[in-house]
Amino acid sequence: MSTILVIEDAIEIRDNMVEILALAEYEIVIAKDGREGVAVALKELPDLILCDIMMPELDGYGVLYLLNKHPETSTIPFIFTTSKAERLDFRQGMEMGADDYLIKPFGRMELLKAIETRLKKKSTQDDFYNSSLAELENLPIRKGGLNELTKIIDERKSRFFKKHQVIHYEGDAATGIYLVLSGKIKTIKMAEDGREFMTGIYQKDDFLGTNVLLSNTPYADTATALEDSTLCFFPKLQFEELLRLYPDVAGKFLKILSNEIRNKDAYLLQLAYQSVRKRIAASICRLLQQGTTEPNCITISRDDLAALSGTASETVSRTLTEFKNEGLIEKKGSTLKILNPDKISKMKN
Repeated sequence: MSTILVIEDAIEIRDNMVEILALAEYEIVIAKDGREGVAVALKELPDLILCDIMMPELDGYGVLYLLNKHPETSTIPFIFTTSKAERLDFRQGMEMGADDYLIKPFGRMELLKAIETRLKKKSTQDDFYNSSLAELENLPIRKGGLNELTKIIDERKSRFFKKHQVIHYEGDAATGIYLVLSGKIKTIKMAEDGREFMTGIYQKDDFLGTNVLLSNTPYADTATALEDSTLCFFPKLQFEELLRLYPDVAGKFLKILSNEIRNKDAYLLQLAYQSVRKRIAASICRLLQQGTTEPNCITISRDDLAALSGTASETVSRTLTEFKNEGLIEKKGSTLKILNPDKISKMKN
């Protein structure tokens, strides 16, 4: 049997509601004003609350606000009973989390139907969440997921991509996730004015497309091989099964996602607040940190460096010439040799 809390300062209206609810075989608790209503709700934890709006000391909005502060009462269905029928009053109550409004005077069936509807909805929600929790508890928890992941990588066929070959296009549906076995991959997003903006560089042992696959959205950028590269592909269903069965695999990819978010936040701040010279210097340092075949040397085209630093190709050429004249770099084709890495990394903004 469900318990209903009636918060109403008008004796006649309160007695009338109590009579109707009693005939419907609900258990009833009452409160004569808002302050008492909050105290009773916290003590009794009723299944549903009927609350008047216009009450002295603490009105119905105040009652709802205070009950929403407590986890144990914040999910109790809450119905306002009021003689105020203005649209702004409705909107204020709904924005605060009220489940329904009853305009006085209301009929017996109107009251009972509103209560029945809200209790039924709450019961359905409780059944859903309880069954979901039960399913989680019954999931087979296994260890050694990272070893299983390594085994799958070894067994799957790798695919070779030539330099400049596209792995996936912006807007394509994500059907799996890639692991870079060798080489480097860049991801590019096209701006409205036609300029390219480099959103990431992936190298050996990096996973490509994790965030897209987990969010179940199309690719937000285009992935292209910066150099000859070898990738391993995992189908979506196999990847999701690994995450479901192995907590250590899920933990690994949570760390990957966290690092991607942190790095992209730092990258956006760099684009927003740093000068062109500082951005290009920071991009050079970023490439150096990812490892190079020769010490203090990177190989990248002018256009790619422009996309990575969020500037124009002509600006990159001019800035690299300045760096060369200042004795910071040597330039031969698309290869840059960093002569003074410390000064480049500490470039003033």
